[in-house]
Amino acid sequence: MSFSEKWVNAIYKIVTGGNKSKYILTPTGGLIFVTFILSFIFLSFYLDRIFSFSDFLPATTAKITGLVLIIPGIIFSGKSIYIFIKSKGTPVPVNPPSELITDGIYGYSRNPMLAGLIMQLFGYGIFCNSITLTFIVSPVFMLLSIAELKFIEEPELEKRFGEKYISYKKSVPMFFPRIFKK
Repeated sequence: MSFSEKWVNAIYKIVTGGNKSKYILTPTGGLIFVTFILSFIFLSFYLDRIFSFSDFLPATTAKITGLVLIIPGIIFSGKSIYIFIKSKGTPVPVNPPSELITDGIYGYSRNPMLAGLIMQLFGYGIFCNSITLTFIVSPVFMLLSIAELKFIEEPELEKRFGEKYISYKKSVPMFFPRIFKK
């Protein structure tokens, strides 16, 4: 059994099991994720100072361009989190909604929460004129997120929801929403 299969099975067992482990793992998982993201943001700023990276955009351009990414990113992530909580779940993978959500913003993107977070990371990098956050950390985070989705999250969703998820996966893009639904 591969490493990813072990993770898929462990998450599946927690998600379909009792609530006790969910109550412990949900805040722990959320805290670890937030700490992970903030650590990389602050590490980026630290590396920018160590390597004496200068601004790559004029200040006004950086602020405006950054906000153009940050604001929709917050909206995508916030709306997604709201939908999960409204559906009696959380964004933490071990305590998701019990039903597959395919409508609303999830009818345009399978991962609007993560798409929003990625937009925010790039936006904060540009807003703060951080070369490291914009050109190293954000792309690496995006690639790691795609790998996690492909090898852990999507196989677990296929295992839990079967053909319903497979059909949804075929009709809705992973990140970038279609402007018009088919």
